[in-house]
Amino acid sequence: MLGSDDSNGRALFALGGAVHAGGTYATRLYPLFTITGTAFDTHAPRANAWAILGAAEVLKARPDDAVAKDLLYRCLPRLGTTRLNPVWPWPEDRLAYDNARLPQARIAAGRALGDVDLVDEGLALLTWLTNVETTGGHFSFTPHTGWAHGEPRPGFDQQPIEGGSMADACSEAFAATGDPRWAELTQLAAEWFFGNNDTGALLFDAETGGGRDGLESDGCNENQGAESTLAVITALQAARRSQAALRSAASTVSVSSTAAPVQRSAAP
Repeated sequence: MLGSDDSNGRALFALGGAVHAGGTYATRLYPLFTITGTAFDTHAPRANAWAILGAAEVLKARPDDAVAKDLLYRCLPRLGTTRLNPVWPWPEDRLAYDNARLPQARIAAGRALGDVDLVDEGLALLTWLTNVETTGGHFSFTPHTGWAHGEPRPGFDQQPIEGGSMADACSEAFAATGDPRWAELTQLAAEWFFGNNDTGALLFDAETGGGRDGLESDGCNENQGAESTLAVITALQAARRSQAALRSAASTVSVSSTAAPVQRSAAP
């Protein structure tokens, strides 16, 4: 396959999302998903995570799709094995980049396959990651050089891709559990772009609609690349989904309570 492992994995995620959305694009792009999904073969954990997320999207629209299921089963073992050490359960020696995609892929795959244990594994790993990467009421993401237990925090530069993937992963966790805590963490990840971070810098440029390329110790990288802008959009979409689901749940509870039958006396 042409292109990097990550780019091919991300392409599968995009194709899967289009198939799930339905309509004309789904009909046109599904054959491309099947071709790319069948040919996809890499041992890179994050590329496999992206491919899993794409396959899970397809299975929402086509629950019996053989290509998507085969892709899930091929990619899952390549996410790495979580460790029994509660201090460092992460499947790698260091946190690297786009970290939240590894637990998110486990949650999405578990939901698609009806595997509760896999969902729980992803939730536990994401819980650990959010604990490691939050401080003082905000996210403090792993820097571009990576991070291992015992190294100083905060680290710089922090990359927008971490905020986007964290928001998306927490939104996935909220969809899986209905636990409002995950919706709150989704919102918190989105707020990272709007100054709720280690330096108070704004990574979203309201004038251009773009995302700045990194959080530095004394401000931010003023470049506004496609990946950073897509990370902002991803975080905002995830936060909007979670908040809408929270409002819907609250409304349902309210309606249910209002419509509850009233116990009346049978006395004349």
